[in-house]
Parts: sequence; structure tokens; C-alpha cells
Amino acid sequence: MENFKATKYKLSCVATGREFDDQGWTMEDRECKTPSLVRANYEQKQLEVKSDDYGLYKFCDWLPVKRILNGSHAPVTYKSEALAKHLGLSNLWITMSGYSPKHGVKMPTCSFKETEAYSVCARIDEAEDRVLVVASAGNTARAFARVCSDNNIKLLLVVPQDNLDALWFTEPLNDCVKLIVCEKGGDYFDAIHLSNMALKSSKFYAEGGAKNIARRDGMSTTVMSAVTTIGRIPDYYFQAVGSGTGAIAAWEANIRLIEDGHYGDNLMKLIVSQNAPFVPIFDAWRADSREMLPYDAKKARRDAELIDAKVLSNRKPPYGIAGGLYDALKATGGDVAVATNAQARRACKLFKELEGIDIYPAPGVALATLIKMVDAGSIDKDACIMLNITGAGEEAAKMNRELWHLKPSKVFSLSAELDDVVTYVESLF
Repeated sequence: MENFKATKYKLSCVATGREFDDQGWTMEDRECKTPSLVRANYEQKQLEVKSDDYGLYKFCDWLPVKRILNGSHAPVTYKSEALAKHLGLSNLWITMSGYSPKHGVKMPTCSFKETEAYSVCARIDEAEDRVLVVASAGNTARAFARVCSDNNIKLLLVVPQDNLDALWFTEPLNDCVKLIVCEKGGDYFDAIHLSNMALKSSKFYAEGGAKNIARRDGMSTTVMSAVTTIGRIPDYYFQAVGSGTGAIAAWEANIRLIEDGHYGDNLMKLIVSQNAPFVPIFDAWRADSREMLPYDAKKARRDAELIDAKVLSNRKPPYGIAGGLYDALKATGGDVAVATNAQARRACKLFKELEGIDIYPAPGVALATLIKMVDAGSIDKDACIMLNITGAGEEAAKMNRELWHLKPSKVFSLSAELDDVVTYVESLF
């Protein structure tokens, strides 16, 4: 690993196909006239998986990274026996991100958001002196906090106050990580609004969300894990979504794996799911609308409060943008499904009973929709299915450990003034 060299790639604009160089933190093609994601076109066309010693960076051929950071773990894929038998499925594969030593996965924050954080932070130039800003509904914040703390990267987190329970750690964080929150009643969209005010200061720079190739390609390691373990591209991909970025990443990885030539040429059907009553992606998809439908802010906040899977409460997902979730679903013949809290809770209980590990509400939503499709007879029992378990093992991770919670430096009202926010966050670093 000492001989690691930065991964070589070019960027291409999805809308126009124009290829150009990455300036280091490029998020879009400035020459493109329509909203569009950009993708990394890697010089290495055939994926050569490194040893497990590399952690997440075993997939570094297809990660836009300048260096290797300490402490990462890759997702693990295994063939389900008990759950598959219960559902009558012959070819169910579980890709797990979380903390489950018996399955060989040891992410200390228990979430696949670590795959994003280790990829994004390894894209940052070591000489960067500004402060990275990340807005999150919870799990992303925990992952970035852990990675930045361990690798001494300056970070400002912005989270809704109602989601502070997600910011638990098994050891104290480095002082380079700071947290501000929007007051009770605020949601993820309010946290994004607050983070955007902080970004008006030149001392800070945005992580970029779905527009950051490192975030998407980090998440795509789940598909790389599945395909290189199974030996072929699956027929179906199941995941619960808030933004849909993970599903976009899965589609992009699928395209690269077809080009690789070793794993077949099929496109996985993306089956993405939402937690009712917060279902804006489902509503737009059912209307066959590229644009998100109007969603009253008060209703959206109320719906977000009602769902168990708080991490799925994104009001402004990268849905209609060129290369976004709408295009991914159309390209793969995918669909959007819905599960209630009750259905997701039953699925979580079933998973723990049969696979032996607790899972978060979000992957419970994904499993619930798989169960519904099996019960409806709308999925071939012999199809090769990848179930993306995006968070698991919190009980094991917390067992016999003293927990440490990151406390906010300040709580801002939903009507906070720009100058007040900027002045305060600049004083933190």
C-alpha cells in the first residue's frame, strides 16, 4: 500500500458526453447548459480487486482517490440460506455494510455511509486547508465524523436536532470535527439550508452530495462486492432510498462491470423503496414525472417525523437531473416500492431471527418490499437477487462499550440569519 498512486480517470458529462479533466474537486461540467451529473471514466477498465488489507480501497481501481486513509472496511457479500429458504428464493445474495464480525464486516459506524466517507475524504488533497461541510440526516454524519476524526480532516457537520441520537461513537472524536444543528421540528432539508449558509464563507467547501463522484463511486463498492463474489451481475438490486444516490451508483457500477467483460452484460433491475408516509420519489415515479411533484414543507416535515427510517427523508433528491435516479430507473427497467413502519419492523425482526444480526429501519424497508414482491408473485424465485443491507449490527457494535455522543456547538433556529451563521462557524475553526 506504500506504493499507492492516485487513481487515473477522466470526467464525463452525462448529458453531453463531453470528457474533461478533474480539477481536484470538480462537481459538474461548467460548459453543460442543463443540470447533469458527471461520471468518472477510469483508465483501468477491468477491475482488479486488491487484498482485504486495503479495506474499502481493495476497489481503488474504480475510486477517484488520491490516497488511502486509515481504518476503512469494505462491504461483504454472502449467499443467504435461512432468509432465502423462508422466502422460497434459490439465489438471494446479501451485501452487508455494518458491524457483524461473524459475516466478516467490521464498519464501526454500522452503516454503508462509511463507503462514501472513505472515498470522498481520500479524494481531498492533503494540502487542503478549508473546512469540509457535510449536511446529514444522521448516518452520513456519523461516518464522516469518524473518518475525519481518525484522519485529522477538518469537518463541519450540520444535522437536524431531532436526529442527534444518530451521532454516537465508541470513543471521543478529534477536535477537528464540529457540529451545528437546526432546531427541533427541522428536517434534513433544513439542515442542508443551514449548511448552505455556512458555505457562503470562503473558509468552507461543500462535500457535494450526489454530485461528488467519490460519494457515488464509494457507494458502488456494494455492487463491486456483490458482483465479484457472485461472479456475475445480479438480476435485481434492492435498496431503500432517501436521495437515491446509492441506486444511481449501483447503475453506474453496473455499466462499468459490463464494460469489464467478466461478469455478463445484463442491467440489474433497480427496485428502490421508501418508508410511508414519506414517499416523494414514489409519487413522482408513479406519475412518470421527471420532476419531483410539489410537496408542502409542513407536510414533508410531519411525514419525516412519522417514519422509522429517518435517513430516508430527503425532500430534494437527485431525481430528475441527467444521470439521476429517474434515468437509472428507466435504463434498468426498475421500480419504486413502499413499505410502512409496521412492515419494515416485521422485516427487521425476521432478518435478525434468520440471519442473526440486527439491521436498521432503512434496510428493513428494502427487505419488506422484497417480501411483498415475492408474496405477489412478481419476482422469479430463481432470479439472482442482491439485497443491499445498508446498515446493521448496532447492537454488537455498542455491546459492553461506553458510548460517546457528539454534542452540537450551537442550535440554530429555522429562521437563522446568514451573517450570524457565517460569523459563528468561522469562529469554530
